[in-house]
Parts: sequence; C-alpha cells; structure tokens
Amino acid sequence: MSSCVYADTIDPQNVEHNVSGVIDVRAGYASGIGSYLDGGLGKFGTDNGAQLALSQLGLSYHTQWGDAWSSRIVANGYVDGINNGLGITEAIVRYRDIPNGSGVRFDVQFGLMYPQISLENVATAWASPYSLSYSTLNSWLAEEVRHIGLSTTIESLGKYRQSEHDFSLTAEAFMFNDTTGAMLAWHGWTQTSRQTLVQETLPIAIIPAMEDGGKLDAQAANSDPFTELDDRIGGHVLAKWTWRNKGSVQAGYYDNNANTHIVKQGQYVWLTQFGHIGAKWRLPYGVSLTSQFMQGTTLMTSTDGYPVVDNDFQSGYILLSKRWSQHRINLRVEDFSVTDNDKTLGDDNNEDGQSFTLAYQYQLNRPWFIQLEYNLIDSTRPARAYLNQSIDLVEQQWQVSSRYFF
Repeated sequence: MSSCVYADTIDPQNVEHNVSGVIDVRAGYASGIGSYLDGGLGKFGTDNGAQLALSQLGLSYHTQWGDAWSSRIVANGYVDGINNGLGITEAIVRYRDIPNGSGVRFDVQFGLMYPQISLENVATAWASPYSLSYSTLNSWLAEEVRHIGLSTTIESLGKYRQSEHDFSLTAEAFMFNDTTGAMLAWHGWTQTSRQTLVQETLPIAIIPAMEDGGKLDAQAANSDPFTELDDRIGGHVLAKWTWRNKGSVQAGYYDNNANTHIVKQGQYVWLTQFGHIGAKWRLPYGVSLTSQFMQGTTLMTSTDGYPVVDNDFQSGYILLSKRWSQHRINLRVEDFSVTDNDKTLGDDNNEDGQSFTLAYQYQLNRPWFIQLEYNLIDSTRPARAYLNQSIDLVEQQWQVSSRYFF
C-alpha cells in the first residue's frame, strides 16, 4: 500500500523538504466496558456505544541534506471524545551513509523514537496499513514503549556479494522510559490505534492497593510514560535477516536497566525486560504473513527493594493479508497474558486473553482507502472485580473508516 505522496521542494542550500500525512475518520460501535483511556479496564480505546471520531491526524515532516543526513518530525492528533490531543510522537536526526564496495553501510539515528520492533506499523506516522486497531503487542509499544536514544545499525547488503541475503545488527541506547511496564500491569494488554503524545500522562484504574493505606497509595493518579527518574541508560539489540523477494526474520532483546529503588512525585521506576521475535513472509497465492511474539518481565519495588509489582507477560499475533486489484483482506489472531508473581493485596494483575480481527479494505484511488473492521477480545482479568465488573469478558468492536494518505 502506498503510504504517502510527497511534494518536494529544494531550497538554495540544496535541502529537500517532504511532507506526508494521514487523515483517518471513523464511525464505530463498541460493546464492552469503560475504555482504558478513561481509567477503565476495557480493552478498546473507545467507550461503549456508537462513536464518530478523528482517529488519527498524522503529519510527518522530513528533510534531506545531501545523500546521508536527514531528519523527521512526526505529530499526531486525535478527536475521540475521551482524550483529544495534538502533539509530537517522534523527532529524529539520521545519518545513513552510502554502502562501501562490500555492501556495508551504517545507519545512525538520534532522538525521540520507537525501538525498532514493529513489523505492523510501517505506514506514515506509524500507522498500520493492515488494520485500524493495532495488535495488542504493538498497541503497548504505541502507549508506553518509546524513548529518547541513539540507534546504530550496521547493514550488509547481499547484492554487493551477488547474494539474495541481507543482514543487519542494531544496537540502541536510550533514556526517558522509566515507567515502562506500569500500564501493562494496571490495565493489561489493549487494542487501539492511539499513540501516546509526548506531553501526555495516562490514567490508572483505581484499585484497592492505591487507596489510603495500600502499598501503592504513593502512586500518582496518572502514569508519565516518557519521564527520566534514575539517570540510567537502557539498551535494545536487534538482529535481522532478509531474503529478498521472500521475507525477513528478526530477533531482539530490550532492557531499560532501571533502578527500582526510586520514586519521585508519585512515579515509580519499573525494570522492564523482554525478548521478541518476528517474521514477514510471502506465501503462495499472493498471501503475506506477518507474525511477532514478545515475552518478558516487569518489576516495581518499594524504595528498599521489596517487590510490589512483579509480572511476567507475553503477547503474540499472526496476521495474514491478501491483496488483489483494489481489494485487501486481513485476518489477525492473537494470544496474550500477564502473570502476577507478587503478593501485594488489592493489586491482582493476572490476565489471559485472545483476540480476533477481520478487516476489509477498498482502495478508491492511490491515496484514499475505505476500511471495514471487526475486533473481538475474549479476556479474563480478576482486577475487574474491584470495579464490580465481570472477570470474564467478551468485548466487540465494529468500525468503518475513511483513510486518506498524502
């Protein structure tokens, strides 16, 4: 799918300026409980009933200086009746040199960025060309797994070796991610298309452990996903193999290297570590396969090191996509869970669930798409009993969207 159309200009300093974007207007209906965006324990980014929303106004401003240097600033806006907003989601300076005679080149990026994980969110402004709602794995990345950091990639391009195989290794060092894991613990996995803006904080469902006298009564009412509290540097490594015209496979490990003995202004530091694997592959009959799996741990302690929240988590999806003429159909199935290992009263983070998404897309013309989508999430979360809601819950969502890429 073409994700953008550029309008290029070159100024006297020989700098190219490119602007791209996406406008996504949706009507939908959800059957479930209160949205996690409003401090509830529902899995969708919308409340019960019918909605009409500007689900994404994404803008990307790209500049190119010569062959190697570039920059990109991405802003996103939403008018959804819950948390309307407009703000920056990415801001990156990049150096990517020309390959040498052996096909080796370096790619260095610095700024506010996502870790290089998602295989799903590859369109303009980190949108997904496949579905209106991201997988639970990538919804979590959109919500609280972003940082300010330095990413360095070394690539070996096979065509310089008369080979169909490319290889790359990426190392990322970062800060401003000390609360990563908080929302995964307190509302669990979700399914959304909303990316947290850099200035936003995220509401937390009120549970007994956060009331006066509970072990979490010092926690602020909102979590700040992009704050720096311990002045420590985290890391992410990623290895990728690409077989041209066939597909690609990648594997990585993320560790925010946090000092969990620190709490400031109601924000606790969380130690979050996970491994992830993923693949994109071309199957027979023009079907494409995209799949990712993540497994890890997240820990929050008191200032003396006593474990208050200690969770294992995992999420994985398989996405099949078939495109013909102006049509595209996408099918995604998912499984996710959180396992609570601590003994904190009034804070049960256990969760288990499955998700099913079916999407149909029709291309009106090159940049304009109409999309229909159905989402179903079947989950078990004991913490819903704190809010007098059903522990076992099936939530459904129907959406129709007009998306215009420019």
